[in-house]
Amino acid sequence: MRIKGGVTSRSRKKKVFRLAKGAYSSKSKNWRHVRQHVEKSLDRSYTGRKDRKGEMRSLWITRINAACREKDLTYGRFIAGLKKAGILLNRKMLAEMALRDAASFKKLVTLASAA
Repeated sequence: MRIKGGVTSRSRKKKVFRLAKGAYSSKSKNWRHVRQHVEKSLDRSYTGRKDRKGEMRSLWITRINAACREKDLTYGRFIAGLKKAGILLNRKMLAEMALRDAASFKKLVTLASAA
């Protein structure tokens, strides 16, 4: 007796169709288009997760630079001064300090400009 694979293939395809839900036109209806769309979008989302890290870093740098320029210091001189002073803080923490705790950031700027 032959066993037909309808149930198995349908359940396998169902997972992919769920991922394509909300896609435009035949990209959520036709199997071939669905498969291509899902493959491409999963690839793009992977790349996007990697890109996000760089975007966040550039945002932090922009925030630090803006806060430094208010105190008449450039970003590059500020970072170089911190390294000479031996202060090891990452850019995420520096950006948070610049945004939320202006007093302590001002102290860091004076330390960096002195060094």
